Amino acid sequence: MTAILESLFGSKERARLIRFFLQNPDCAYDYLEVSRRNMLKGPKLKREIENLSKMKFILKRSNKGKPVYQLNQSFEFYPELKSLVAKSNVSPHCLSLNRIPKIGNIKLAMVSGVFINYSKSKADMIIVGEAVSKARLNSLMKSLEAEIGKEITFVLMSLEEFKYRLNMLDKFVLEFLEGPNEEIINKITGLKQFIAKRKM
Repeated sequence: MTAILESLFGSKERARLIRFFLQNPDCAYDYLEVSRRNMLKGPKLKREIENLSKMKFILKRSNKGKPVYQLNQSFEFYPELKSLVAKSNVSPHCLSLNRIPKIGNIKLAMVSGVFINYSKSKADMIIVGEAVSKARLNSLMKSLEAEIGKEITFVLMSLEEFKYRLNMLDKFVLEFLEGPNEEIINKITGLKQFIAKRKM
């Protein structure tokens, strides 16, 4: 779906910017913040921002003498675009998720929330692992947020902590496991059976 959006909207830059502003409709951002959060820069980014501003998809105004950009919620096709982009935020199409195994010895990685359009989830991702590189984790989250267009809420736990919380029937962990989610990695023996029994 990400590739389809890029083809439909003409470029990766435009697709990413449209998704970003639709995911953050009430916020205004200056050029540097748009660049940082979308991991885009250079002439292409400037051109796409100008194009989106000309077609009134985003509104340009001044904040303390600095230009800022915000979604125009009165844009003619706002509801349709919002629905289209929401359908594209599905985990199999987020290419950066393939980098999860590279951040450490990962035992479990599951996504919910913004990845599958489940607004009731208290977190977008749970990662359970050992020897996790903070630098690689931060890089992964920045890439995912640029793809999704929204800040990601995640929980990182060691295997020992996860098993302890599971044995204590921790409410947050159980709600995440039993609610709508997508499994990316699962190397924890018996976890699927445990969840299945809970759902019976």
